[in-house]
Amino acid sequence: MIPKHPATPDDDSQENDNFTSSKPEIQPDKPEEACGVFGVYAPEEDVAKLTYFGLYALQHRGQESAGIATFAGEQVHLHKEMGLVSQVFNEAILKELPGAIAVGHTRYSTTGSSRKVNAQPAVVDTRLGKLALAHNGNLVNVTQLREELLQQNCNLVTTTDSEMIALAIAQEINAGKDWLAGCIQACSRCQGAFSLVIGTPVGLIGIRDPNGIRPLVIGTLGSNPARYVLASETCALDIIGANYLRDVQPGELVWITEDSLTSQQWSQQPQRKLCIFEMIYFARPDSIMHNESLYSYRMRLGQQLAQESPADADIVIGVPDSGVPAAIGFSQASGIPYVEGLIKNRYVGRTFIQPTQSMRESGIRMKLNPLKDVLYGKRVVIVDDSIVRGTTSRKLVKTLREAGALEVHMRISSPPVTHPCFYGIDTDSQEQLIAATKSVEEITKQLEVDSLAYLSWEGMLTATREDPQSFCSACFTGDYPIPVPEPIKRTKLMFEKVAV
Repeated sequence: MIPKHPATPDDDSQENDNFTSSKPEIQPDKPEEACGVFGVYAPEEDVAKLTYFGLYALQHRGQESAGIATFAGEQVHLHKEMGLVSQVFNEAILKELPGAIAVGHTRYSTTGSSRKVNAQPAVVDTRLGKLALAHNGNLVNVTQLREELLQQNCNLVTTTDSEMIALAIAQEINAGKDWLAGCIQACSRCQGAFSLVIGTPVGLIGIRDPNGIRPLVIGTLGSNPARYVLASETCALDIIGANYLRDVQPGELVWITEDSLTSQQWSQQPQRKLCIFEMIYFARPDSIMHNESLYSYRMRLGQQLAQESPADADIVIGVPDSGVPAAIGFSQASGIPYVEGLIKNRYVGRTFIQPTQSMRESGIRMKLNPLKDVLYGKRVVIVDDSIVRGTTSRKLVKTLREAGALEVHMRISSPPVTHPCFYGIDTDSQEQLIAATKSVEEITKQLEVDSLAYLSWEGMLTATREDPQSFCSACFTGDYPIPVPEPIKRTKLMFEKVAV
């Protein structure tokens, strides 16, 4: 395969450049994650195939595009396309990605439009050779960084902050710094959330921002010689048989070469602020955080919710899949039996064929189908992890009533989402967030439920069993740990998205 620079217009045919991964017309009542990152240093292993399966495990973090870059010495091999991991890669493509080092990425666009040229990894040239960068998060100082790069004649051809980070690193290296010093200096120019996996001809780099807002973990593949893996979540280690070693710490840089794994704190004042939504919703329930599965934490959220907001009902059901652990916890604490009342079609989002208008109007049935014999004549508690817009929640309540539910009591295992995120989550502007403009009583009426209750902010943090100050919960409180420029707060845009 001829290595190609992804930031050249020729990389995208007119057909591909105009192809956008369409977000569903009926948006879920969920924030969308930005992306998943994966990297592996494993001489004599099939690093492309390892990365494929790692990305497959991280597919939930981004479904718009996927890419893998591999390093065989100075030679870089790159393949990226729009679509799911299983659509972008096959055996023949993976065979064309040789090397000992690989970097992979799954993307959901938050900064930059949804088209192939914005897919990652971002590959750029430096005086030391090419680098391939995969990024999870969002910068809040992109306007300033973009102006700095343009003033120094950098060729910006994507609309992503990820490309800006890669170009900033290249700038520092071209000015005489080595790989590590170049990365550290470039990261000091970045403000916001960034968990980075960076491939180079001689090693693999992992970096986390000083607040550690997005996760990044280290795993090992054997020990003779040591082979290392970097990933957004531990579930990506499990799928390839890697062992979890530890998290990359906030403000830490790890450098993996044939000699060893070394580490240094590049930020002098790290202060952990892990996104609490990673624990509530984003990360897979089988991923490990704070020495336990997120499934266990989510069950505790449901138990806390039952204590705070009990309901007189016959059955408890969860909204598949993310609401199920909390629903089980609610059942355990309340004594109300847990049953499956909704069946999820897990493949509905994997087709590019648009439904008919009548199908769109039915909306929720495309994804969730009720078990009528389970729901008929019952007072139902339905547990979900969050409500953002309220649109599909209302459709879901209607579906339950049409299936014969006598009463519908909705319980949410997180507080009301009242503020947008600027650190790598695709949320609406504040006026579009239902809890930002309506009281719980007003939302209850809009959703047409018999009762509605959210978990308290204090209960959510207590259930972590960790220091409450070590989490970012700005979407619930508006207390942003990294200052957000007012123009960005007003527009909820990092910069104008390119019309495609």
